[in-house]
Amino acid sequence: MSSWIVTNVPSALLLPALIIVVAGTAVLIKVLVRRRFPALRGDSHNDTTRFAYGVIGFVFAFFVGFLANSMWGQINSADARAATEGSTAMQLARSLTDFDKEDSDRIRQSLLAYERAAAAEWPLVARGEAYPEAEDALRVLRETYQNVQPRNDAQSRSLGIAMNNLDKTSALRSERVFQAATDTGPPWSLWAVVLVISGMVLGCAIVYGGEKAFAQYAMTAAIGALVATILFLILELSHPYLGDIGTSARPLSEAIRLLELSEK
Repeated sequence: MSSWIVTNVPSALLLPALIIVVAGTAVLIKVLVRRRFPALRGDSHNDTTRFAYGVIGFVFAFFVGFLANSMWGQINSADARAATEGSTAMQLARSLTDFDKEDSDRIRQSLLAYERAAAAEWPLVARGEAYPEAEDALRVLRETYQNVQPRNDAQSRSLGIAMNNLDKTSALRSERVFQAATDTGPPWSLWAVVLVISGMVLGCAIVYGGEKAFAQYAMTAAIGALVATILFLILELSHPYLGDIGTSARPLSEAIRLLELSEK
């Protein structure tokens, strides 16, 4: 569900929508509570509410900070792998001049086919969809390199380096696919904790008393907006390869651009 939201709802629309829903619902409940329980308008219970809010707020801040830091680390790891995967592909592209033109042309076509397949695969695996074309293209690329017959020591060294880079490319792709399939955000148990603590934070704001209704509604709306922003952040950080915060496929796009330029 979260992957569908991140993929199909722009962040510029998702954040305001969450704020409107969460803050608006909290204010509406605040209005109903003040009308149904007039005693809550006084200050007699505010000392208890302030104490409870301080404890709940501390737990909420600590838990959210820990969760966000952990998921941000996943995105940083994905960024590093993507940069390495793209730079390795560019090294393979630049080494094409070391081989005979016939071999170079065949390798270029196979490498370009794989990079395009890997770029197309990028968002699909993050949504749990299979894309066997990338695996097939990688197998064809490996066979293309294996069919190269070096004519001198320089080509033999270049071929050995290229095969090592190809092994690295294969390993990086496997890591990317595995991470995209497994790093799908907090499990339901952690989501339950987030929602329960968020509800407790909003609950404290709702039952907090005061004679000035406008100030109470403004405070409740502000806390609701804060909770909505936290939920938005967790959603956006849940999938390392999706959304505006997720890791971009630009390193692969740069490798594709370099290969297309070398064809001309």
